Amino acid sequence: MIRFERVSFAYRPGVPVLADVDLDVEQGEFVAIAGPNGGGKTTLLRLVLGLERPSFGNVRVFGVPAGRRDRSRRIGYLAQRAAAGGEAPVTVRELVSAGRLAPSGLVGPLRRPDRELVDAAIARMGLTERAGVPLHTLSGGLRQRAFIAKALACEPTLLVLDEPTTGVDVASQESLAGLLEELRAELGVTILYVSHEFGAVEHVVERLVLVRGGVVFDGPPGDLPALWHDPSHDHSHEH
Repeated sequence: MIRFERVSFAYRPGVPVLADVDLDVEQGEFVAIAGPNGGGKTTLLRLVLGLERPSFGNVRVFGVPAGRRDRSRRIGYLAQRAAAGGEAPVTVRELVSAGRLAPSGLVGPLRRPDRELVDAAIARMGLTERAGVPLHTLSGGLRQRAFIAKALACEPTLLVLDEPTTGVDVASQESLAGLLEELRAELGVTILYVSHEFGAVEHVVERLVLVRGGVVFDGPPGDLPALWHDPSHDHSHEH
């Protein structure tokens, strides 16, 4: 589903953010992408989404160059800090309905099939009773679910979550991990979970990719060197 072939990227000439990255993600995988701030994980994500182009190498998603539109396969995207904000004066249903506008091509009211998909996404995130509630009145964990429901409303083949646990309590993080595992198991959605820490999903992901200027670890979370499990070890200044 995703293939990086010898990919390097730099925002400024001579200052590489990523160097010589080879990475394959298969359909149906639940992959956590972790690493220190500034390590390149968000850049890797932007390359997947087609928001940046590699300085060298190739990035392909669904078998075609990243960023090329493919109506039969869609990416659901939760942007960094989206759920932590959520101050817009909209209800949960209005937010999730916006996730149907792009794939349906509509500007006006949603058609019945689209409304049914919105209702299904809301229900899957456990928000049916709060569908008419203003988004800004919800807790951080429930806002997070609403934004993920919006991403699900487009019927994604690939679900990309960038720092989804920012500002969310531990219980909500663990609840989210269970919901994401259900999505992968029941719908076959491929999930990229990008975060500077991965403790909330460590027990459900099959694979952890650690990014620090390149891929420095790729395998089961349990095989990660113990140093990276130590919260006292500060990676924020490493390059």
